[in-house]
Amino acid sequence: MVVTQAITLITQNQKMRQIISQIDKIVESDGSILLIGETGVGKELFAEYIHRSSLRSDQPFVKVGLSALPTDLLASELFGHEKGAFTGASNGKKGLFELADRGSIFLDDIDDFPYDLQSKLLRVLESREIMHVGGETSIPIDVRLITACKIDLKELVNRGLFRSDLYYRINVIPIHIPPLRERRDDIPLLVNYYLERYSPSKKISISDKALRILVNYGWPGNVRELRNIVQRLALFSGEVIEADDLPPEILEDDLAAQVLKSCKSCLTNENMPLEQIVSCLESNLLVQAMEQSGGNKSRAAKILQINLSTFRDKLKKYNIEKQDGK
Repeated sequence: MVVTQAITLITQNQKMRQIISQIDKIVESDGSILLIGETGVGKELFAEYIHRSSLRSDQPFVKVGLSALPTDLLASELFGHEKGAFTGASNGKKGLFELADRGSIFLDDIDDFPYDLQSKLLRVLESREIMHVGGETSIPIDVRLITACKIDLKELVNRGLFRSDLYYRINVIPIHIPPLRERRDDIPLLVNYYLERYSPSKKISISDKALRILVNYGWPGNVRELRNIVQRLALFSGEVIEADDLPPEILEDDLAAQVLKSCKSCLTNENMPLEQIVSCLESNLLVQAMEQSGGNKSRAAKILQINLSTFRDKLKKYNIEKQDGK
């Protein structure tokens, strides 16, 4: 567990510890940081940890959810505007970059940033100056940029949806945050942390069986999903959380239990050839992994710890119905 000015990063996973060690080595620089990871892995928490650990820690930290801002107001929100710059601009307004001056600004969901505004953002980052919408005077700014994306930005560059010059400008220090399913050893630690956080007045424990199911669950929503589920359990469970207390979607997602249930006949049939038993188990693993990943082939392949091309070949081999997903 790492704590910096009330920012807590909870982990015992070796890969995560290496990431935190890497961050600690670069926080005092002003290099742009790109946090890469699926939705819910804690990119905002990492961004705040970076700011609180840096030399700018006593200066503003401005968080911006780009996907939540209306496209037509994005330039005004980021860079500010002058009075009368557009209909409804009855007063001038400072932009978020200006408010973050001398501190850090965190641009979340940079992969959703409109292409036609990317050149303006690049100019701001290169010149370290902004100009209000409708303004005529440049305003110097001094900010540390932290961005985050949930998909591979390089792929967007290759598809012509993201400027390559902006990509290289924000990708000075890339940090990949692994999904929760790739650091399952952190799950018991996180479960106990959130139980204590959401039920400070009573001691709640969790049975070994319930914890095993949580550890084996795919966690498509990552740490955010785990936090929400543990909060629900803390509110409605008794002193001990049993397997039956877990949400239906988690119980149904217990991959091993589902495969054993699906393959019960082949595992107990003494006359079935080994090759047929193996085929039965393998095909059911593929089906369950697809269901667990919501039809996303890339994620299903990761669940089974095989590469995507092998996974697709096996789907074809067993004539498993095509589903939506990558």
